[in-house]
Amino acid sequence: MTIVDPVNRHRSGALNAALAGAEVALVGLFSAKDKEFDSKLDLLASVVEAHGGQVVSRHVQRRGVSSGGADKMGDPFSRRTLLTPGRAREVAEDCRQRGVGVVVFANPLTGHQRAVLTDMFGCLVMSGEDLR
Repeated sequence: MTIVDPVNRHRSGALNAALAGAEVALVGLFSAKDKEFDSKLDLLASVVEAHGGQVVSRHVQRRGVSSGGADKMGDPFSRRTLLTPGRAREVAEDCRQRGVGVVVFANPLTGHQRAVLTDMFGCLVMSGEDLR
């Protein structure tokens, strides 16, 4: 006998509907020590594509690359957006120019971050954790 979780089934169906045919941007905040960030984005892209999305752009914010950043490598730049204000504006502009429908972050997001980023980017924002 198989037990079906109706909440996860509904959530999965909603995500598939949101991603199906959508142009998707991937975004990730990674430590400068993380040499595997490209492969992490490749894996996220394959998950997005399995849900029916088409990855059209990738945006990476590195932490700890500049002097003074090494002590804060694991911390987000902003509690509101994870990214620096300049990088967040760049992603927003690129999303508008490309007609991106969904942005998927490689990092976990809080509800507040999702709301702020959705408003800033002008499209649905989710985390890769939502696709598991």
